[in-house]
Amino acid sequence: MTGSPVDKPIMTAAKRLSGASRSAATLLVAAGLLASAGCGVAEAARQTGYARTGQEYIPTDRPSVSPTARPYRPAQRPSAAGRPHRPTPAAAGSAAAGSPAAVLASLPVKGRAPMTGYSRERFGAAWFDEDRNGCDTRDDVLARDLVHAQRRPGSSCVLVAGDLADPYTRQRIRFVRGDGDLVDIDHVVALGNAWATGAFRWPPSKRLALANDRANLLAVDASANRSKGDADAATWLPPNKAFRCGYVARQVSVKARYGLWVTPAERSAIARVLARCPGERASGSVPTPQPPPPSSSEVTTAPPSPSAESSPAYVNCDAARAAGAAPVHRGDPGYAAHLDRDGDGTGCE
Repeated sequence: MTGSPVDKPIMTAAKRLSGASRSAATLLVAAGLLASAGCGVAEAARQTGYARTGQEYIPTDRPSVSPTARPYRPAQRPSAAGRPHRPTPAAAGSAAAGSPAAVLASLPVKGRAPMTGYSRERFGAAWFDEDRNGCDTRDDVLARDLVHAQRRPGSSCVLVAGDLADPYTRQRIRFVRGDGDLVDIDHVVALGNAWATGAFRWPPSKRLALANDRANLLAVDASANRSKGDADAATWLPPNKAFRCGYVARQVSVKARYGLWVTPAERSAIARVLARCPGERASGSVPTPQPPPPSSSEVTTAPPSPSAESSPAYVNCDAARAAGAAPVHRGDPGYAAHLDRDGDGTGCE
C-alpha cells in the first residue's frame, strides 16, 4: 500500500530524528567515557599528591595515604652539602660526661653570699674523727700524703715526722711535728668560700662533714696555704702550674657533691684551666680515700727519745745555750713555751 503524499515527509522526518538520537546517544557514551577517564586521572593525582592547574600538575601540600600505606615521616633536612642533617658533638655539649668540665657546667652560677656569721667554729671541731678510726682527720691526711712517715711511740695515729712532696709549690718539705709550721692541711674548697656559696644555710652536721672530708683536704706547704686563705680559683691558683688542673678538678667535684655554687668569675677561671687539660678526671667525685695501713717501708715508729712532756724544761735560754741545745725546737727535750716568746716553735733563737 502506497502512502499519501503527506506521509512521506513525516517518514523522512522520523528517520532523521532516529539518526539524531543515535548520534546523541553516541555522544553521551563518549562523554561518559571521557568523564570516567578524567575521574581516574584526578583520583590518581589525588593519591600521588598532585593536582592539575591549567595544563600541568603541581605537588599538593598533603598527599593522601591509604589505610594500608606506611605512616608518613618527614625526611631528614638536608644539610648544605646535601647530606642528612645530624646534631654535631658541639651541639650536644662538648664536655664528656663525668669530666670536670661537665661537672662545672652542672654547677649553679650565683654571686657570693655575705660572710655574715662566718667563723671556723661554724664547721665544727677542728680535725674531728668523723670516720671513727681512732685518729683525727689531720693525722689521717698526713698518713696519706707523707712518705717515710714516723709515728709517735705507742701511737697508731700521731705522726711525728715524714717527707711531703708539696703539690702547690713542687717542693720537698721535711715535716717534723712541733718544728714550726712548715706543713698545713688545706681545704681545697676553702671553708670561707664554701660559706659564701651555700654552706651558710646548711645544718651543722653537713658543715662538719665538709670540713673533715679527705677528698677536700691536702697536706701542703704552709706558706702557700696561707697566701690562699679563703680565695676561690678566680683569685688564687697553686704556683705549681702542673697541678692546677687537678686542683680545680677537685674543687668542682667537691662543690658538686655538696651542692655548692660557683660565682661567674670563679666559673670562668676554672673553665680556662680545664681547657688546657681535656683529659683531666673529676678526682673529687671518687669516694674519700682511706689512709693506707702502716707498712715497714713507709711508716715507722720513731725511736724512744726524751720529749718535752717527759724532760724538764730549761729554766731560761742561758741554760739552754750552756747545754749546747739552743736553739731549742718545740718537741725537743727541754723546750717550753717560756723559751719561745714569739710562738714560732723555736726557742732561744
